[in-house]
Amino acid sequence: MSTLKFCGGCNNVLYPTEDKENKVLLHTCRYCNHEERADTNIVYRNKLHHSVQRRTRELENVAADPTLPRTKSVRCSQCNHGEAVFFKATAKGEEGSALNFVCCNPTCGNRWRE
Repeated sequence: MSTLKFCGGCNNVLYPTEDKENKVLLHTCRYCNHEERADTNIVYRNKLHHSVQRRTRELENVAADPTLPRTKSVRCSQCNHGEAVFFKATAKGEEGSALNFVCCNPTCGNRWRE
């Protein structure tokens, strides 16, 4: 991961700039115009790491989310409960979106798409 670079002359932060003529990334001081060629072409990288437990917990809490709409016009195929929350989402590798339902029965949590 890149770190902050500081000017050797005035000790201020060096900011990424582009040398369009030579097509290279530079680090430039805004105060004394000192320039250094960048070690890499990466200006910023944000790595996100989510644990499996966190993702599972987020999916389990969908039925308890008060901001999601609920319907009583569907029945769960697993427990025959008559209430579910629903939301639109796109599955990986598919075009368009489908309605996703999650059973509101706390002991079930079945999910299905229509």
